[in-house]
Amino acid sequence: MRLFVGLGNPGERYQNTRHNLGVMVINKIVTAPKYYSKLKAKITKIDGDIFATLDTYMNTSGPAVKKVMKFFKIQPKNLFVIHDDLDLGVGEWKKQFNRSAAGHKGVQSIIDTLGTQAFNRYRIGIGRPADNVSTEDYVLQPFSPAESVIIDQVIKKIISDFYSVRN
Repeated sequence: MRLFVGLGNPGERYQNTRHNLGVMVINKIVTAPKYYSKLKAKITKIDGDIFATLDTYMNTSGPAVKKVMKFFKIQPKNLFVIHDDLDLGVGEWKKQFNRSAAGHKGVQSIIDTLGTQAFNRYRIGIGRPADNVSTEDYVLQPFSPAESVIIDQVIKKIISDFYSVRN
């Protein structure tokens, strides 16, 4: 059993922002998740895998991820965290295992809470902000129409990769 967690922020305000890219990936797979209030997560099981989005803010994702992992008895090696990444250009993505947070506060929260970085990550590029835009403002902006087309294509590739990992 594998756990795929899409990182982001809860609420309509953040729904289509760059920082919610992990949630966007999960939402392309899942149509009617069940809300587990004690886990603070929306969860769907598909073909033995678990897909989750959290009802916590990005920078405090760790405790909720740990609760879901404990509930479903998931080992860190079977955890796949999907998140935005400023260090990759829009449309770029990388799958990695056992890597540092590289400044991503949501990932750092997970590492700190689990006490390990030995889990899988799908890093999806959102690019860097222009010089006159702060990082905090940039990650909370929606994608431009042109970027949205690219992101939709990347999400399809990543979802395809989820299933190729299984086989």
